[in-house]
Amino acid sequence: MAEPSLPSTSNRYDIIGDIHGHAAPLRNLLEKLGYRKGARSYQHPEGRKVLFLGDFIDRGPEIRNTLHLVKSMIDAGHADAVIGNHEYNALCFHTPNGKGGYLRSRTFSAGKNTKQHQETLDAFKGREDEWHDWLNWFKRLPFSLDLGGIRAVHATWSPEEVAYLSTQTLEDPAFLRASAEAGTPEFFAIETLLKGVTAPLPEGCSFLDEQRIERSDVRIRWWEKPAGRTYRQLAFPESSVVPDLAMPRRQDVTWCHYPATEKPVFFGHYWLPPTPRPAPVTANAACLDYSVAAQGGSLVAYRWDGEPNLLENKFVQVPARSPRTLAVV
Repeated sequence: MAEPSLPSTSNRYDIIGDIHGHAAPLRNLLEKLGYRKGARSYQHPEGRKVLFLGDFIDRGPEIRNTLHLVKSMIDAGHADAVIGNHEYNALCFHTPNGKGGYLRSRTFSAGKNTKQHQETLDAFKGREDEWHDWLNWFKRLPFSLDLGGIRAVHATWSPEEVAYLSTQTLEDPAFLRASAEAGTPEFFAIETLLKGVTAPLPEGCSFLDEQRIERSDVRIRWWEKPAGRTYRQLAFPESSVVPDLAMPRRQDVTWCHYPATEKPVFFGHYWLPPTPRPAPVTANAACLDYSVAAQGGSLVAYRWDGEPNLLENKFVQVPARSPRTLAVV
């Protein structure tokens, strides 16, 4: 049965952060936003459209259901999506490197990469053909989206890297191989857009994060100017354990910075701590990853209706089902 045509949605998007296999909270969030299950997918009676920010797999209890729900909405024209680092990592994990291993190591740090991906491996055990189809689907997801009034990317909006990746595709085996090789332009672009900007600490300096993992670099607020700021002031998420040392001036040349004059940009990825009041990080930038797979985490959306300045009262969230505490990787 064909679904009815709906009104235009050129300035009405509901942007949803990292899902990580939590299909039940996703259904709850869609219903809270006014979407209803149609013949083929969820849709909104007023023609609104969802914009997914990637990271559909790993960590959660309903990975297959999540993928089918998201793809059904995209196929029916009720959603758009960008790729997340977990989808990209999965592609590398399952792509041979021609040297007897894979583009993403399966033995690194006592199998850390395998542990991160284990829930997905379990979800598709005995369904290898279906999983192969999903890997091919991941390759077709865009790295970023500029939809006229808003922009979307999984981790960082860098104009230079967005422009570079607009001419690339993960369906190209040569590009995929190059993107997994440290030091290449392909690697730098993928790291920036899908995994975020990091600032290395001074030589010999490190700290233990909240998960007791030793870190020698810091994920930073790429939308801000670094001049005169310390590592702790620029860390994202905020963390009292990050050294309160001045950021060297040499870091300025690698900074993205997102000017206040630019259109709103939405991203996920950063595993923000749960909060009863999600808020924009600036008037034109918002992170929508509030740790759905962590204890007390939520799945969060922003209801955008064309406003150039983001509003705190436009955030919508639902609590996660089956919460768990997981390390950030």
